[in-house]
Amino acid sequence: MKLTIERAALLRSLTHVQGVVERRNTIPILSNVLLRAEGSELALTATDMDIEIVESVAADVVMSGATTAPAHTLYDIVRKLAEGAQVELSLSEEGTMLSLRSGRAHFKLGCLPPDDYPQIAGGELKHRFEVAAADLRSLIDRTRFAISTEETRYYLNGIFLHATETKPGDGSAVPGIAVLRSVATDGHRLARMEMPLPDGADTMPGIIVPRKTVNEIRKLIDEAADRIELAISENKIRFSFDTIVVTSKLIDGTFPDYERVIPTGNDKMLEVDARQFARAVDRVATISTEKSRAVKLAVMPGNLTLSATSPDAGSAQEELEVAYDDQALEIGFNSRYLLDITQQIEGDGARFTMADAAAPTLVRDTADASALYVLMPMRV
Repeated sequence: MKLTIERAALLRSLTHVQGVVERRNTIPILSNVLLRAEGSELALTATDMDIEIVESVAADVVMSGATTAPAHTLYDIVRKLAEGAQVELSLSEEGTMLSLRSGRAHFKLGCLPPDDYPQIAGGELKHRFEVAAADLRSLIDRTRFAISTEETRYYLNGIFLHATETKPGDGSAVPGIAVLRSVATDGHRLARMEMPLPDGADTMPGIIVPRKTVNEIRKLIDEAADRIELAISENKIRFSFDTIVVTSKLIDGTFPDYERVIPTGNDKMLEVDARQFARAVDRVATISTEKSRAVKLAVMPGNLTLSATSPDAGSAQEELEVAYDDQALEIGFNSRYLLDITQQIEGDGARFTMADAAAPTLVRDTADASALYVLMPMRV
């Protein structure tokens, strides 16, 4: 194998693929990236056995061939080369050493056989449809903050993606609309986002996309073309766009019936300026204890008082003018959860629909009905 490639092009591709390679591996070859030169392209593949990223990049291939090299070391070398440099890669005759030359710099990296490199078999991914990159970005951004990190409830360690139809009382703006919906919850808060159902997605099974896959795809979307193709089976998902293909295993589990926790009888409505509210929560929460992060909301007509107390740090209080005309109510929340949700509000206003101090609160963007959040209160 011998080729020459632009440093910028190689760095961009290595940046994309090396993210899935774990820093510590008990299987040595999983620390490597598979390099396959053929025609006028270099294909780079990285995997951790659960997710695989393959990206092709233009190269001047003198001799076809394949090898595997340490992913993070190769990335660090290329990152530190001069901008605008040309990089020459060549494999030794024995296939055990990869030579990298750029200007006066010369590196030799130990290789492992490409035939030993594991691949995720795609199988038949019969459910195929396309989504706009902006729509996929919204499905991820508005929900991934609520993904659980508790490994014991592994079925909550991802985003639940499914095709459904909006129903009266489920919080959707208009019932009877076919939608593609993403949902995430950790038991303390729930985030739900929906978009019009793409053509071909109506037969897809409900799937749970793992947190790591969600995060890797989100990093790649910003550089993606306008359209992204999704191919889905019962246990795998594949994202294809530009010169990148990401294949991932799905979480084998049953996502809970999330609709049961979306309150329907909440009758007290509070509207706040989302930015002003977030800043006030952040200021007041400075005093709250690290463990509970509790902030109390005392609501009365036209006024909201945010407060926090700590046995060690003291107390904090801030008042805001709000739109509220119901009876007075005091309710406590985890300030981190409040901030996570208000950061997703893209419009000016956030609407809190409450029942009492013990019942789940519904939070919405006043300018966007496609996203919905449920937040469990806490005792303060």
